Amino acid sequence: MQLARPFRALRPARELAARVASPPYDVLSRSEAAAMAAGNPHSFLHINKPEIDIDPAIDSHDPSVYARGRKNLDRFIADGILARDDSESFYVYRQVMGGHVQTGLAAVASVDAYEQRLVKKHELTRPAKVQDRVSHMDALGVQVGPVFAAYRAGVNLDELISRATGAEPEVDFTADDGIRHSLWVIADAERVRQFQRALDELPALYVADGHHRSEAAAKLRENRRSRNPGDKGPNPRDWFLVVLFPHEQIRILDYNRVVRDLNGHSPEQLLSGMERDFEVAQVEAAAAKPAREREFALYLDGRWLRLRPRENVLASLAGKTASDRLDVALLQDWVFGPILGIMDQRTDERVDFVGGIRGLEELERRVDGGGWSAAFAFYPTSMEALLAVADSGGVMPPKSTWFEPKLRSGLFCHVLD
Repeated sequence: MQLARPFRALRPARELAARVASPPYDVLSRSEAAAMAAGNPHSFLHINKPEIDIDPAIDSHDPSVYARGRKNLDRFIADGILARDDSESFYVYRQVMGGHVQTGLAAVASVDAYEQRLVKKHELTRPAKVQDRVSHMDALGVQVGPVFAAYRAGVNLDELISRATGAEPEVDFTADDGIRHSLWVIADAERVRQFQRALDELPALYVADGHHRSEAAAKLRENRRSRNPGDKGPNPRDWFLVVLFPHEQIRILDYNRVVRDLNGHSPEQLLSGMERDFEVAQVEAAAAKPAREREFALYLDGRWLRLRPRENVLASLAGKTASDRLDVALLQDWVFGPILGIMDQRTDERVDFVGGIRGLEELERRVDGGGWSAAFAFYPTSMEALLAVADSGGVMPPKSTWFEPKLRSGLFCHVLD
């Protein structure tokens, strides 16, 4: 089965790309998106987060919001801000964030392969978030948010991508956050065939970030087929927008936790309960960040503590699934559940999640501000661990990974209608 293929992207002209491209829809609040798009009628946020152009009193999921997104998209096309390529192409997309460089391939992935677990996932999805993206795509007739996906690094595809970046990029700009974005268009028919052959050698693809977008693409196809039962032929809805990166280049940051209360324990009682199963040592703030797997940091009562599991905890991991061996699962099993009484981090409002991009200082700020009682910092989950969970058909605990840099929206879109 073909996992991915080229497509005719709807995208901005070279001179407009920097003004069009925006952060993904789910990393900005409504007010943050409105502020970012203010004074820039070319911002893709008018399409990807169209509630910024609607009365704030109207719910973000109201049908009028999706209709406004379609109206804004039509304006972008009519005004020449976005135009569709003439031929099916691949697009090499590079991001540079400080010293980190990742270069991937924009393509469309097969919904059939996704449903048959050849495009592998590792997270559960929430129906409301999936439905939001289904409604958005259905109204627009375009998929605008690429899924951040991975493949196990392999010589042929890696070499083709590397060779493509030796030419002058079609698009090259540095966004306001300092991240550089470059895009090369692979339109030559022979080169497209070379990339396709390399893609066809891959045994599987992996969803890294974008599970709701992936699931929404499958759900949209199901909905459209039910509305048009006679339409069974090949269709753009059979594919969804992805950027594929070699797994060795993908950087995962830590995803940390703050807890509202200590489940009736005093700080001393909490530490006493943990010391049975963890070595606990106070450390300076500058040395608090976990430096390896199976190491945690706890901010409690104005000080940082290092936590390392004792032998009985490590021995308990033998024979467990790839998902249950993760550090986030370990702390759930030995601290969050039995001591703090937080049985399901996905739904318990006594816990919140803080991306590692914000640093340990954000954890201190949350706790010192009085709204939260303690914070736990983790060592980042590895890509190898993520692939192992996906290969096993498992599900990672909630908020196990934070990917940086994020893919920009608007640089290429997949037309469904």
